[in-house]
Amino acid sequence: MKKHTLILNDFIIESHVKSALIEDIGYGDITTDSIVSCDKICVAYLNTREDGILCGIQVFRKVFELLDKNIEIEFYYNDGDVIKKGDTIAKIKGLASTILKGERTALNYIQKLSGISTQTSLYVEAIKDYKANVVDTRKNTPGFRIFEKYAVLKGGGSIHRFNLSDCVMIKDNHIKIAGSIENAVNLVKNQISHAHKIEVECDTTKQVLEALRLNVDIIMLDNMSICDIEKSVKLINNNAIIEVSGKVTLDNIVEIAKTNVDIISTSSLINKAKTLDLGLDF
Repeated sequence: MKKHTLILNDFIIESHVKSALIEDIGYGDITTDSIVSCDKICVAYLNTREDGILCGIQVFRKVFELLDKNIEIEFYYNDGDVIKKGDTIAKIKGLASTILKGERTALNYIQKLSGISTQTSLYVEAIKDYKANVVDTRKNTPGFRIFEKYAVLKGGGSIHRFNLSDCVMIKDNHIKIAGSIENAVNLVKNQISHAHKIEVECDTTKQVLEALRLNVDIIMLDNMSICDIEKSVKLINNNAIIEVSGKVTLDNIVEIAKTNVDIISTSSLINKAKTLDLGLDF
C-alpha cells in the first residue's frame, strides 16, 4: 500500500501553538519576569536522555518564534531521525526570558510526538519482513489529531482515515441499527460519493462472507483469533483489503502479520506511547 503524505502547514501549527502559549503563560511568567533581566542573552541545548525517533521540530521552533522572532534555533536532526541517549538535538540562542517562557510548551510538543514516533517504529520494525502495514486509529487526543497522525508517519507507520468523512466504516453498532451488514452497505451506497471506499467490521467468518458478497472495499477482522483470521484470509482470497484490529500488541503483531493480512491497525501507537525524555539545558 502507498504511504500517506501529511504536511504540518505553518498556519495549523501557529494556531495550535498560540492557544498552547496563551494557556501556559496566561498574564505573564511571574517567576521569569521577576528574576531574568529583559536583555539577557543565553544559549540552551535540546538533549535526549534516551534512544528514540525524533518528531516535532517544526512545532518546537514555532513556540519560540512566536515569543521572539529574533531567536536563533539550529537543529542537528530531522523528524523521523533516530536519536541516541546523550545526543544534542538542537541549539537555541536568544533572550533568556523567551527560552524560559517557551521551554515547557516546546518540550511538551516534541516529547509527546517523539514518543509516538518511537512507539510506532517498534511495531513497524517488528513486522518489517511481512507485507502488512502498521496503521493508527481514530482514537486520538481531541484537537491534537493532526500532530499525532504526523508522528505515526514519521515513525514509519501509516494512517487510517483522518476523520468520519474520509471513508465509510460500518461498525458493529451501525450493523445493529441497520439490522444487517447488507442493509447497512446498501444504505451507504445510496448516499456516498463514488470516491469513497466502504469498510465493514466483521467479528465472525459468517459476517466476512456476507461482506464479501456485497463487494465492499475493506474487511476489518475485529478481535478475531489467529485461527479465524487465517480462515478469513482464505475466504477473502484477495477480493478485498484485509485489516486486522483489536488487542494488537508487540507480543502478538508478528503472529498476526504471518497470516498475510494487508493492514494491522492499533490505537497503541498513540495511546500507549510514552513521552520521549528530552531536556532543555542551559
